[in-house]
Amino acid sequence: MNPSTLHRAASTRPIALIGAPTDIGASARGAAMGPDALRVAGLQTALENHGLRVLDQGNLSGPANPWQTPVQGYRHLPEVVQWNQSVFDAVSAALHQGHLPILLGGDHCLGLGSISAVARHCAALGKPLRVLWLDAHADFNTSALTPSGNLHGMPLACLCGLGPEALTQLASLPGGAPALRPQQIRLIGVRSVDPGEKRLVHEQGLEVFDMRYIDEVGMRQTMQQALAGLDASDADFHLHVSFDVDFLDPEIAPGVATTVPGGPTYREAQLCMEMIADSGRLASLDIVELNPALDLRNRTAELAVDLVESLFGKSTLMRAPSSPGVRAAWRPPGGA
Repeated sequence: MNPSTLHRAASTRPIALIGAPTDIGASARGAAMGPDALRVAGLQTALENHGLRVLDQGNLSGPANPWQTPVQGYRHLPEVVQWNQSVFDAVSAALHQGHLPILLGGDHCLGLGSISAVARHCAALGKPLRVLWLDAHADFNTSALTPSGNLHGMPLACLCGLGPEALTQLASLPGGAPALRPQQIRLIGVRSVDPGEKRLVHEQGLEVFDMRYIDEVGMRQTMQQALAGLDASDADFHLHVSFDVDFLDPEIAPGVATTVPGGPTYREAQLCMEMIADSGRLASLDIVELNPALDLRNRTAELAVDLVESLFGKSTLMRAPSSPGVRAAWRPPGGA
């Protein structure tokens, strides 16, 4: 696909920016400022410079963070449910309108509402769904396992049906099925997992590409495996990327509350994003856990914008498009 064709195809599928300014599920205050930090870093302009149409739908509203202790293993469960219902409704509306939703978090508990909406959308259309969870953490805790009660450590478990009904049934799939099956998930960049959570991840059979694996085989092979099968000619996959900024090494991305040393470098992260773009399947995106209160002059937000540009076709590649291994840039699912 040549650049002019890419731009024409992209222009038929607007990107919807949906801000969710809350740290309701997090361990520290500050992620509520993430959506506006991404806007200040120029997210909309950066995407428009690639020929994409971007609709900024502003910020959702929801309950304030009461900053209370856990109740029966969950902190702020009623408020988390309200925020995720709002996210679910907004992402559902964007998908129904033919837009590509980008959720601007906010903490990672919001992935519940976002991915539940995507799962409902894919079920209605009969589309297979795959989720790439880019994160330093597995986010697969339960109320019985969590050391903190913070729901930003539980969204994947809830999406797989392990958690309170108010969260596990957001998608309202037929027969009460959970939004996701473990086989649909690829965890990438993990390097901090609680002991009980680790056992549960293994029991559920999630495919995990942790940092040791990435160190051993490299980001290229990791992403080839994580994306395997998406180009099947008989399956119009919907690819959802849930990008927790703490996926990145804190040396390059200090603006998060849950930093874990030893994450992907700048080049590894760029390769990860470029290979996702190469798949041509990206159809929805979360950007979460950015905490400007802990950042250095919005450096992490600017890096996140840079990486999101790569998700939508920006590349450092200098080889000719006909070179072996080079594939088409991002295109809207179903586009030309």
